[in-house]
Amino acid sequence: MYQALLIVYLLISIALIAFILIQQGKGADAGASFGGGASGTVFGSAGSANFLSRTTAVLATIFFVISIVIGNINSHRNNVAQGKFDDLSQAAEQLQQKQEAAPAVPENKNSDIPQ
Repeated sequence: MYQALLIVYLLISIALIAFILIQQGKGADAGASFGGGASGTVFGSAGSANFLSRTTAVLATIFFVISIVIGNINSHRNNVAQGKFDDLSQAAEQLQQKQEAAPAVPENKNSDIPQ
């Protein structure tokens, strides 16, 4: 899933750059850019401004959402590490082996007196 998100992220970033570069600036002459002027253009009678600005806004939103998701995945990626005693059966087995291997200490009647 992480690899797929990275590929989609890369494709959206390239598309976003392309749509930003295609757009006509505010100071440009009428008809000097892609799709400007005629009513029979590819994008309809409103011209390319409405289509390009909406597409850019949608791509930017998707770009930021994927950025947040990838950041969240990266921040929680290595948080779950297996500790020493995550597997309780293994821990109990190790304790039992240690107890069996330890020499038996004779029990004193006066156990309160230090030796």
